[in-house]
Formats: sequence, structure tokens, C-alpha cells
Amino acid sequence: YSQIQSGFAASERIFALIDAEASVKQHANAAPFTLTRGEIRFERLGFRYNVQQQVLTDFDLTIKPGESVAFVGHTGAGKSSLAKLIGRSYEFQSGRLLIDGRDIRDFDLPSYRRQLGFVSQSPFLFAGKVADNIRYAAPELSDDALREVAVRIGHGEWLDSLPNGLATEVGERGGALSLGQRQLVALARVMAQHPKVFILDEATASVDPFTEAQIQAALDVLLKSSTSILIAHRLSTVKAVDRIIVLDHGRIIQQGGHNALMAQGGHYATLYDTYFRHQSADYQITLDSHKAVSP
Repeated sequence: YSQIQSGFAASERIFALIDAEASVKQHANAAPFTLTRGEIRFERLGFRYNVQQQVLTDFDLTIKPGESVAFVGHTGAGKSSLAKLIGRSYEFQSGRLLIDGRDIRDFDLPSYRRQLGFVSQSPFLFAGKVADNIRYAAPELSDDALREVAVRIGHGEWLDSLPNGLATEVGERGGALSLGQRQLVALARVMAQHPKVFILDEATASVDPFTEAQIQAALDVLLKSSTSILIAHRLSTVKAVDRIIVLDHGRIIQQGGHNALMAQGGHYATLYDTYFRHQSADYQITLDSHKAVSP
């Protein structure tokens, strides 16, 4: 009897989810659309999670085709919200978001999202082999082409750390792999997809320096071939992009290259001292020298 009651409760939750209406609304004439350039434009866009939590107000930004940008700022600045709006995970309340000059609400969502590459801090992997998870983005990929994609990341050295290479079982949700290995598999999946727009919600935040170098090598390839939006917490990632956009409470307060922003001072220089400076080579050399002379 207790199992039956538990089943009824679970069924109620399942049916409630099935009956829930999507918060993202597409236009009635939404149709499949192929991204050709990857230009992204926010026009006076307003977005809030609720009445009390306004995130963006009259937000304007244009990301050129093939350009790589890094969003930096304190927690709550709106970095991840911008990435999720591009991925159409949330509905904005005012203004427009244009992709290749067309309103994002005109697109057929499944076909649009198949053209986006997205890697989060905790990427999701399906139970199965590493090769299966990479091929998920491109089912038609041959074994030779799949291996070629995997080898492009760090010259394939990451595969040597796996017990059976591409045939290694990843486990449920990738539990048999380390976080860094899961991120490398997710990056290989995106590389196999060849997306016009690539979104990275900082995948190097909690990995060792060797894995970070491999991830950065993969990013260098992706940044050259896609319009890229990076939520950055690592200095190596920030320095690799074409433009750094500094956000504060949903507003752009600075933008430019790393050296130019450091010369300006202000908010970015403060962020650098708070989050990035300890990652720089000069800082590490200074730290090591202090350790060497300390008793």
C-alpha cells in the first residue's frame, strides 16, 4: 500500500510537469532557420526573473560574426542570464534579441538549439562510451572523423588517461570520469558539431592546470571557427578573446582588450586584482620566490 501511495505522488508530479506550459513563447509562424554568420544583437532588451529581480534594462550589445567575447563581473552581474537568453532558456519581457538579423522568437526552437554549442560548468554525459557521447552531437560521424576530433584537444593526450580511450564507459551522468575529463568530452562533442554560436559557462573553474591547458587548446580552435560567448573566471580564457565586456548589475560599464582595460583602471582592474591576478605567471613567479626565501 505504501508503494502505491508513493507511486500516486510521483505520478502527480509527472503529470504536473507534462501539463506545465513553456515559459518561452515562439511566434506562431516560427520556422527552421540555418545560422550562416552568427551575429548576435541585443536591442533595448529587458529581462527579469520576477518582479523583484530585474536583471537587464534597455540592454544594447552587438557581437559580430566570428567574434569572441568574455563576460566578466561579480556574482549577479547578469553574465549567465545573457548566455541563457541566447540559448532561449528564458523569455525576455521587452526589446529584441536578433540572431543573423532575425528575431530569435521567429526560429523553430529544436532546429535553432541544434546549431548552438554549449558547455556548462557541470556538463551532462549519458551512460555509455566516450565515443557515444561525442557522437551525440553528430550521429553521422565516422570512427576516423570522431578520433580526429578527439585528438585535436591537447594532441589526444587526454585519451591516454582513460582506461580504454574512446571506448571508456563514462557511467551515469559521467560519474566514472573526473570533472575535467567530462568537460573535455563535452568540448569534443561541441567540436564535432561545428556550431556557428558557441557558449561556454566557464569550464575551467575547478580543474587542475594540466587539464586547463588542454581545455584552453580546444577553446582556441572553437574561438577561431564560431561566434563565442564565454562566462569567464580564468585569466587564460579572458586574454584569449577579442573583447572583454565588464558587467555590473546588468549594465555594460567597460569593454575592450585586457591590456586596454587594465590601463583604464576602474572595475576591471579591481576584478583582476580580486579574481585573476593570482592566476598570472608573474604572480606565481613572485609567490615562488617568496616561498624560496622564507625560513
